[in-house]
Amino acid sequence: MIITSERTRPGPAVRDPSPEEPAPDPLQLAERTAVFAAAFLRWVEAAAGDGLPYPRLRLLEELHCRGPAIMSQLAAAVGLTRRSMTSAVDALESERLVARRPHPEDRRATLVELTGPGLRAADEAFQPRMAAIAALFDGLDPDDRAAFARIVAHLTTGLRTRTGPRPRATAPDATLAGGPS
Repeated sequence: MIITSERTRPGPAVRDPSPEEPAPDPLQLAERTAVFAAAFLRWVEAAAGDGLPYPRLRLLEELHCRGPAIMSQLAAAVGLTRRSMTSAVDALESERLVARRPHPEDRRATLVELTGPGLRAADEAFQPRMAAIAALFDGLDPDDRAAFARIVAHLTTGLRTRTGPRPRATAPDATLAGGPS
């Protein structure tokens, strides 16, 4: 299988390795993962067909899954600067998808939370994406799905144990806020 994607440097297309090939080294795995991740994100956005950019969806997802949060927590979780997060929240607030309210214990902090329409918008955005993502795994047999789940869990643990700055979002912040400011 050939995975077509935009390439950042010349080289052969990513393909399924044959059983006779040696295991790829960590750099090759990183390259294959980067190609897959970029293609996957574009595919998920296209499959949903709702025009909601991935970074903006991440902000809705963070609030949907974790509940109300202060702006700095949201910025760190989504990978945006505080200024960009403020613009993003402003845009979502103008659409009445989120609301700001005072933090109950810290007078300096403001919580951001989904509104009723925001919760419905998040649900509507997630359902087709999750169905499309689940369909992607239909082609894997149960053993491959179990192996994939173990590998993802191992990599997720590895990410959590690494120290240092979190990677920043690669999408332009203006995309999240609904356009350039």
